[in-house]
Amino acid sequence: MSPDPKAMKFLAASARHLRVSEQSFAQTVPSPCVSVCQMSDATGLCQGCFRTLEEIGQWGNADDAFKRVVWTRIEARLTEFES
Repeated sequence: MSPDPKAMKFLAASARHLRVSEQSFAQTVPSPCVSVCQMSDATGLCQGCFRTLEEIGQWGNADDAFKRVVWTRIEARLTEFES
C-alpha cells in the first residue's frame, strides 16, 4: 500500500501552516494522524502520518516543542518522498 496522495497534501499543508503560523494553539499542537495507521516496512514510517513508531509512541506525553520538531520532520519526509 502506498501513501494516500490526499493525506500527503493535507499533511504538507498542515506542516507548512504550523511552521509559519505565529498563532498559538489553544490546546496543543495538533496530531498529524489521519487514521491511516499502517507502517511501511520499506521506510519505517506510518503511511498515513509519516511518523516513526517512536514518534507515535511519544506523542501523547510530548510537549509542544517536541511535537513541532516532529511536524518539521514530517514536512522534510514529505518533500523527500515527492522528489
